[in-house]
Amino acid sequence: MQDITDLSALALSAAIAERRLDCRSVMAAYLSRIEAINPLINAIVSLRPAEALLAEAEEADRALAAGNYRGWLHGMPFAVKDLSEARGILCTFGSANYADFVPDYDDIHVERIRAAGAIVIGKTNAPEMGLGSHTYNPVFGVTRNPYDRTKSAGGSSGGAAAGLAAHILPVADGSDMMGSLRNPAGFNNVVGFRPSFGRVPSLGNELFLGQLAVNGPMGRTVADVAALLATQAGHDPRDPLSLLDEDLAVTGARDLSGARIGWLGDFGGYLPFEPGVLDLCRASLDVFRRLGCSVEEVPPGFDMARLWRVWLTLRHFLVSNGQAADYADPVRRARMKPEMIWEIESGRDLPAVAVHAASLGRSDWHRYIAGLFETYDFLILPSAQVFPFDAGIDWPKTVGGRTMDTYHRWMEVVIGPTLAGLPVAAMPAGFGANGLPAGIQIVGPARADRDVLAAAAAYEKATDWLARHPQF
Repeated sequence: MQDITDLSALALSAAIAERRLDCRSVMAAYLSRIEAINPLINAIVSLRPAEALLAEAEEADRALAAGNYRGWLHGMPFAVKDLSEARGILCTFGSANYADFVPDYDDIHVERIRAAGAIVIGKTNAPEMGLGSHTYNPVFGVTRNPYDRTKSAGGSSGGAAAGLAAHILPVADGSDMMGSLRNPAGFNNVVGFRPSFGRVPSLGNELFLGQLAVNGPMGRTVADVAALLATQAGHDPRDPLSLLDEDLAVTGARDLSGARIGWLGDFGGYLPFEPGVLDLCRASLDVFRRLGCSVEEVPPGFDMARLWRVWLTLRHFLVSNGQAADYADPVRRARMKPEMIWEIESGRDLPAVAVHAASLGRSDWHRYIAGLFETYDFLILPSAQVFPFDAGIDWPKTVGGRTMDTYHRWMEVVIGPTLAGLPVAAMPAGFGANGLPAGIQIVGPARADRDVLAAAAAYEKATDWLARHPQF
């Protein structure tokens, strides 16, 4: 049965479609591995009863026997991140205020995952309301890193990433505002992909102004991630900013000979890093050189302190307004973590002129990055400034000898691609002397999702990091 859970999602899909594996056996194999491993890492939450899941798998087998193939996820187990609604399954958002919320609808990308044949088995753990790149909350507790269970799995898609690394999920969805598909991918030695803004539609509460967060895929291989993205993506009239349909198929690794790579690194010393992280990520540039790329260090050309101020203003604005109703209720407010209250109180009295100024700063950043892509095909930078840290703390208070003045300052390295709305593949960079994984971001021009995935596939083919698995 363990052999089944070792298959990539696409290999598993082919085995089911060709009737070499039946859906019930697949479900039984995954449930057995979840039972053995999930208590050690706490990646999957709100797991549905085994009897119901096995019955749905048997129904998927009958459908396939009758010629009713639903799609590439036919009969495969899937756990939805606990920040997205899945009909009939507890959706807590990691918050005690929503500990009993069961939606009667699916978010758009969850609709599409179900339509492609997946059996939703439960949810993956996330931080409270997705805030912070460390997955812990008062409802389900902390998610632990499969490579060292004393360490964080990152976040906010920490449950998804840890579940993939531990082979208790074949493929997974996630979401990303401040690196939530990128940081946990690096922390868990898997692949994450932040799509271009608008690529994956959503039923988000703020359809017009909420232009920082996206939904996207995670997986054990680039091909699996590309397949899930193709399922999630495509225009939906319920999301007015969703992009038109586009062929996102990635048929193989891209020939990177002659590609121009810009290394952003620590932005000329602006960002602090835990010792070893930056060197490990910089060493991954040799992979691109071996693939025939030219690699250059990008000199500082933008006021990164200004970009941080832009980020704080826009994040305060969106979080404070999104959680205003809960904050207004003293009982619900008392259940919020301090970081949530800080975001709300920092944003609730923001003047319109401050939000407008931040928008202008964001536009300047977009123009700067667009200018870089006139010189470079891809930009590379680390996916976090630290290795996986102690799972028992709330967030790193110092990095590289510098005090972190906010709960998310240690993840400042991810805000640039977010603010520019760019596609980013989070790929492994290898393992430090401490045995812990780290990762890089491969950033492409606006809407060049397929090109970024193809470049990531070339990088994957030239390394063996994804073949290294945690031991249990």
